[in-house]
Amino acid sequence: MENLDQHTKAPRLYLEDIVVGQQFTSGEFQVTTEDIKRFAQQFDPQPFHLDEIAAQKTFFGGLAASGWHTASITMRLLVESGMPLAGGIIGAGGEITWPKPTRPGDVLHVASEVIAVTPSRSRPDRGMIQVRSETINQSGEVVQVLLAKLMAWSKNQVNAAT
Repeated sequence: MENLDQHTKAPRLYLEDIVVGQQFTSGEFQVTTEDIKRFAQQFDPQPFHLDEIAAQKTFFGGLAASGWHTASITMRLLVESGMPLAGGIIGAGGEITWPKPTRPGDVLHVASEVIAVTPSRSRPDRGMIQVRSETINQSGEVVQVLLAKLMAWSKNQVNAAT
């Protein structure tokens, strides 16, 4: 039982368990107007994230979530139901794009695919995986693309938290 992910109850994955082409799909998260405004007030206080009327006159043509809010939701979905990596989801770099805005009422989920697996030559207790994750709304529109390098622990690791 101790090798199960605490959120999904799925087996935790180690470097040896991960293969190129492996796919994961998260659960869903509904974004509310209140969520968008609360996040923006604290972290990205721009008019198109805070005020529906002011947002209508901007590039977005209406209230839109901060890209960083979408990224935070993506992380939550990956942790809770997307990728049960042993030792947690530990990023080592990446690229992020937001092809469409996240709007109030959007129901988001994350679809991820492993695109590279590279064992470390100098540290046999770990390796790196590269994962492409698309955050998708209820209409099938991609609102975020994340290309991430993540640490993956070996089953033979000594000091990794699991």
